[in-house]
Amino acid sequence: MTCRYLIGVLLAIVATAGCSRAKAWRVVFDGAQSEHKWALTDLNPDIPSDWSSYNYLVMELRVSTPQRLLLYVYNKDGARRVLIQPFGQNVWLRAAIPLRFLEAPDRVGQSMASVYNRPTDSFWMSVWGPFGPLNAVEALGIAMEYPLGKPTLEIRSVRLTKEDPGSQILERMPVIDEFGQWIHVDGPRKIRSLGQLKSEWDSEEEGLFPGAFNYCPYGGYLGTKARGTGFFRVEHVDGRWWFVDPDGHLFLSMVVPNMGAGGVETKTDGREKYYAALPPPELVPVARAGGPASPSVAGRGAFRIWNLYRRYGTDWRAKAAEMEIRRVEAWGLTTVATTRQMDIPPPPGLRKKPYLARFDALPRGGTALISYLGMPDVYSAEFARTIDQAAAAQCAPRKDDPYLIGYFIGNEPPWPGRESELVDMFLGGASSDTVREMRAFLARGDTPERRKEFVVAMFEKYLAMVGAALKKYDPHHLNLGIRFGGDPPDYLIRAARVFDVYSANIYDYEPMAQLTRAYEIAGRPIIIGEFHFGVPADGLGAGLVQVRDQKERGVAYRYYVEQAAAHSAFVGAGWYIGVDESVTGRNDGENYNIGFLDVTDRPYKELVGAAIETHKRLHDVHSGRLPPFDRRPKASDSGTPTSPTLPMRRH
Repeated sequence: MTCRYLIGVLLAIVATAGCSRAKAWRVVFDGAQSEHKWALTDLNPDIPSDWSSYNYLVMELRVSTPQRLLLYVYNKDGARRVLIQPFGQNVWLRAAIPLRFLEAPDRVGQSMASVYNRPTDSFWMSVWGPFGPLNAVEALGIAMEYPLGKPTLEIRSVRLTKEDPGSQILERMPVIDEFGQWIHVDGPRKIRSLGQLKSEWDSEEEGLFPGAFNYCPYGGYLGTKARGTGFFRVEHVDGRWWFVDPDGHLFLSMVVPNMGAGGVETKTDGREKYYAALPPPELVPVARAGGPASPSVAGRGAFRIWNLYRRYGTDWRAKAAEMEIRRVEAWGLTTVATTRQMDIPPPPGLRKKPYLARFDALPRGGTALISYLGMPDVYSAEFARTIDQAAAAQCAPRKDDPYLIGYFIGNEPPWPGRESELVDMFLGGASSDTVREMRAFLARGDTPERRKEFVVAMFEKYLAMVGAALKKYDPHHLNLGIRFGGDPPDYLIRAARVFDVYSANIYDYEPMAQLTRAYEIAGRPIIIGEFHFGVPADGLGAGLVQVRDQKERGVAYRYYVEQAAAHSAFVGAGWYIGVDESVTGRNDGENYNIGFLDVTDRPYKELVGAAIETHKRLHDVHSGRLPPFDRRPKASDSGTPTSPTLPMRRH
């Protein structure tokens, strides 16, 4: 043994002994809502109450569940909060929490997810507040909502630091197996060999046949008739809104996006030790040469794509696109989301599907790139040119496509409720045409209400510019609007009257109150852009709306969709998203069990079966001939919730 080796061994022993001597608290969460609270001096008598000269709260955690934790810091004048989602379960991890996320809302990002989600290497945060100074801290609390199976939390080594010590998983490496699964948990879905996985793939394919949903070639309902124009449109028929397909059949848009060749990447750079194996590096030059996306590029890996390679070989992209169409037909879905594989002809023997497109309205370069919280420099001549060029490039090539339903023009603007702050961001930034207009307006009176008035006028101008550009280059297809998230204020919903269809991402156990309010204000037919239900399992978090188990996910789908379909304004809904996110997080850290498929490309049978049953009933429910499914899902063993208590965001 070398001297250097012996020193390393001794240092490791000392470090381990130090950790073992650190006092650990073990608590159990039970009931609908459960919180454990510690006086600051009990956790660490050396921590001061004034945290203003520190930058990080550092603690070591081990949880028996991948459920979300709510960390409360109790200052003398009130609580501060950050939501913590650990990666995986049953391992010790170090969490370094930037105190700035407890003190004030962040200003970085263009949508709700990018503003409020923050990743690290062992957990991710959702930074919704409440916020405030940390100058008289008295206690810490950690809470969990709807805990499943009396989960435990262990906490140790709580301290403050000025420098970031790094958030890391501390033990039991590797934690992710070659299929992208969390190693340190067993469950009924666990894949243990490629042979087992291939057998399950074969079993699904053998039982995958087009379902009996009474759809026409476009996915509209046979036996219904309205005026056909050759393109999708909306019409109010017998007191209810419908899409009308190009041939004149009534149509509801039901979509689960990205089930084809998509795969949620995760960061691997700097945490290679987390993974038992990484996608083969020799595949990287394929992507760099302009070929199909690779499972591993520039320190990132997509285990689902690697599993598609295992399933289909080098033709994985085309085969995965074919399988997506087969699943859509078998499960009663009517629509796909536009992705690269949907721009190619359908596989032989399979029909092309109606699709929803996204118009990327925000500029990508030049001075028009100036934007804050998703609001661009709308008074800029360059912004007007950029919008025009974007519509010419994205919409003109699709203007004669009868399968295109319409365009979403944005997703979850994060500035509502922060209008005055948005004005400060513009005024404190680079000079621009919008800043000049803003200064002139505020010179006649600078109040919070006038600031809101100016921001709303900016937003309405933005919508008018985008709408005009769409119609200029594609007069045939629908403006599906911005998919608003959270609880949008009335003035935002009112501005949506210019859309052909109002879009809303509604994360709740049922969407009826939100649908009714939106329809009363906007008066437009409504498509639900996003919703989902998840289960904290296999190292993955539950998503924004938790249910107890996979069976309850099916119950939740039926209840949510059929309740929504009973509303007269309903014209469709989109699940988010087709495939589970990575255990170690996507780009913003989010790691949810929210797919119709898992990382190994296997469907969740309970969810799929429930969706099929609902899709068979959907026309009659929306027509008022059948009552909607009425059993509410269970979030945990403690009962059936009325609504999520966590703040809503999304994608």
